Amino acid sequence: MSLVEGVLQLIEEAARKDHFAKVSTVWLEIGQLSGVEPQALAFCFDAVTRGSLAQGARLEIIAVPGSGWCMACEKTVPMTELFGECPQCGGFPLQVTGGTEMRVKELEVS
Repeated sequence: MSLVEGVLQLIEEAARKDHFAKVSTVWLEIGQLSGVEPQALAFCFDAVTRGSLAQGARLEIIAVPGSGWCMACEKTVPMTELFGECPQCGGFPLQVTGGTEMRVKELEVS
């Protein structure tokens, strides 16, 4: 719930800055390794935005795959978990290089 409240604060700040009154679509990028559950976030979105300029807005979630740098085989590899082994060589450790973010990518406004 607090993540959606943070998103709403970002939307409200953008509305003050860019002078719009209504949001019809919100695109969020959510990394596979972010620890954010997209379904739970979508469930909270309607409740948190009720009575705001984003009330009734469509929420579009863009999944960002996880990726990391394998120090053993020196390759960028896909990651599905934070502390897993390298899918190429089975080595450890992997340094996460992508998929941990959650950000507002775009707003459709009027």
